[in-house]
Amino acid sequence: MPIITKIEQQKNNNRVNLYVDGEFFLGIDMEILYKLRLKEGRDIEKKELQFIIEEETYQKAKSKALKLLHFSSRTEKEMREKLKKYEYSDEIIDRVILFLKEYNFINDQELAKQMVKSKSKEKKYGQNRIKQDLYRKGMDIELIENIITEELDRETEYENALSLAQKKVKTIKDTDKRKIYEKLGRYLVYRGYDYDIIRKVIDIVLK
Repeated sequence: MPIITKIEQQKNNNRVNLYVDGEFFLGIDMEILYKLRLKEGRDIEKKELQFIIEEETYQKAKSKALKLLHFSSRTEKEMREKLKKYEYSDEIIDRVILFLKEYNFINDQELAKQMVKSKSKEKKYGQNRIKQDLYRKGMDIELIENIITEELDRETEYENALSLAQKKVKTIKDTDKRKIYEKLGRYLVYRGYDYDIIRKVIDIVLK
């Protein structure tokens, strides 16, 4: 049976080098060392060595996920896609996602709420544009619809669209009312507003 012959501290105090039968086996996280009660002179089965490899891979994937979240919030789908690019297995990714959810590092519902509020208040996007942005981030359609209903009312949309149209019309140099109408309409469609709001807003702006 293989024997752990040496455990060597790395420059990183959170990691050690593990030697088995006199040969370097793997660099591992200290958490694994304590979790599996590894020590010099201990006999270790081959299945345990395989388990150590899996645990080290999981720790690396978890660390990578936390670094990604440091730069930007992610949906579950985005995180899965990112970890997949680093060639982690589905099983490892599932474990990482479970950890992230358990400690609320990823929460699609809360992220959707934040995005709806910020995109409506700061960018003055209409619900169509907001839905597209949330969908691109991989959020569930039903979740998107529910959050939009809860967080964005029609009055707020109308006021935002009116504010945008009043600013935009000042930049349009055409004198032809029909062309102004078309340009305002295209602009508001791009910003994510539906026909009813666009029509009401333009009618007021062009009175």
